[in-house]
Amino acid sequence: MKKSYYLFNPGRLQRTDNTLKFTPYDEEGKEEKPRFLPIENVGELYCFGKLDANSALYNFLGKEQVPVHFFDYYENYTGSFMPRDALISGKMLVAQIKMQQHKKKRLGIAQQILDGASYNMIRNLKYYHSRGKNLESIISHIESLRLKITETNTINELMGIEGNIRKHYYEAFETIINDFDMAGRSYRPPRNEVNALLSFGNMMCYSQCLRAIHQTQLNPAISFLHEPGERRFSLSLDLAEVFKPLLVDRVIFKVLNKRMIGTDQFESGLNRVVLKAAAKKTFVQAFEERLEETILHRTLNRQVSYKHLIKLECYKLQKHLLEIEAYKPFKMWW
Repeated sequence: MKKSYYLFNPGRLQRTDNTLKFTPYDEEGKEEKPRFLPIENVGELYCFGKLDANSALYNFLGKEQVPVHFFDYYENYTGSFMPRDALISGKMLVAQIKMQQHKKKRLGIAQQILDGASYNMIRNLKYYHSRGKNLESIISHIESLRLKITETNTINELMGIEGNIRKHYYEAFETIINDFDMAGRSYRPPRNEVNALLSFGNMMCYSQCLRAIHQTQLNPAISFLHEPGERRFSLSLDLAEVFKPLLVDRVIFKVLNKRMIGTDQFESGLNRVVLKAAAKKTFVQAFEERLEETILHRTLNRQVSYKHLIKLECYKLQKHLLEIEAYKPFKMWW
């Protein structure tokens, strides 16, 4: 079974026959004990430090369909090496572009994405409300805002509602999380520990969505809720909206409330907070465990991992673009 591998230290990555050899560097730049990864076990690589590699390695990774995702010191996603598309479809590309360019049809997909995202946020809040956290007022505000989603006439109107929903949703974090204050959402840079985890977790979710898109015939640069832009895979941002409450937020609540990550595992700098290596490793492990959890799929009638749910979401979007079946976003039913 292929797995995700995380390279937290700066180091050198080489090909040795059908094995990847990663040699980490210590703080003085000296080589440490190498780590060997059989290529048949590698699904994707996440690099959180400087990586020394050559074109021969990337040719090998491309041939084996292994993407590499890069993050800087501050946990910002900086880009990905993606193998050549193996599932290119001109018909799908034309359909995706036509739907994106049709204002009404694009808005319909965007509304569905926000409907699914906000529904999953409410499921999170109701879960913790049932466990003694008083979130009734926030749930009511978000439910009222959700009613306005179908009334929007433009993407800008829809994004305004999305912003208000998230504002109320993040207010609930103050109640759900026991020992940390969020003090509102802060981006680039994150101003406190909760925001640092959110930024880090969201980047992880975007990468998972990008990988799922790459395994289908969809083009990751053509999106519906978010505006397509230069040098970014905006469709992964769309899909991530649906899955962040399930994959990122629940993991954050877990690692903080169970004290798996403490205040000493963050580093404060000038107007920003970043995760130390130990915190990144703890979060990644919890995130991977979450991805591998399974539920009984109500349509397929079999156990499906959370990770595979993202790929199924891509298939649903494909069917919608080809006008086979109307897109309905994933909504938690448990």
